[in-house]
Amino acid sequence: MLAYFGPQGTFTEQAARAFSATGDLAPYDTVPATLAATRRGETDASCVPVENSVEGAVPATMDALTEGAPLVAVAETVLAVRFSVLVRPGVTDPKTVASHPHALAQVRHWLAANLPSATAVATTSTAAAARSVLAGEFDAAVSAPVAVRHYPLEVLADDVADVRDAKTRFLLLRRPGPLPEPTGHDRTSVVVTATDKVGALSELLAELALRRINLTRIESRPTKGRLGEYRFYIDLDGHVAEPRVGDALAALRRHCPDTRFLGSYPKAAAGGARVDDEEFVAAAEWLASVREGRGA
Repeated sequence: MLAYFGPQGTFTEQAARAFSATGDLAPYDTVPATLAATRRGETDASCVPVENSVEGAVPATMDALTEGAPLVAVAETVLAVRFSVLVRPGVTDPKTVASHPHALAQVRHWLAANLPSATAVATTSTAAAARSVLAGEFDAAVSAPVAVRHYPLEVLADDVADVRDAKTRFLLLRRPGPLPEPTGHDRTSVVVTATDKVGALSELLAELALRRINLTRIESRPTKGRLGEYRFYIDLDGHVAEPRVGDALAALRRHCPDTRFLGSYPKAAAGGARVDDEEFVAAAEWLASVREGRGA
């Protein structure tokens, strides 16, 4: 059973179907509820959105990944984002348009040009907006195209997006266990809580630069504790099983004891800097020979 951030008819459902060979899916109303189901063992894995190329990271996912028992990402997928505007039969001039805040942000120019008199209303998900339209609460919903398969609504407009190349990345998360094998095109994700001292973030980044590890994303979120205290979410090229990456993670942990490993998994699309461990392995073997008295 695979949990996903629902309800039915969201982009996350489309992503979950890419992860599930059986199609045995269970929608949950929020990202925290989705991950909690997997933490409790009610589902084998969870599918949640992690970042969008237009609106950036998904705060609910970032926060939920650090709360509760650890979960580990084992795969990712990336979907192109194209929306449908759905209405009840007969509605041609909607006065209210509902959707998730990220979706509304990605079609604001389209709405201004095509539905200038409509008021935008935020909902918990794109599919929740479709359900609200069906219930008569709003006139139109900006939804994933798959939503029309679940709700008896009409398509007022299709292929809607302000940014034609917009994409959203989704993670498949499981309880800790065996990790995917390195493929040579992997991503590793961690979250660290930096200590409150001068140069703390610079020290973390220096550990990656020293080992020539490519940093692909860094985002900050407040810890929700003391004002000015932040967690840093870091994505980097490589797999924890590779000596260079493993050594870098150990160095991050030395700087920041509050470090959580979020997974090493194949990238959805091959590319990025490969981690070359040859010289790193050679140096480790040399050090071992010195320690064992086999000469330098």
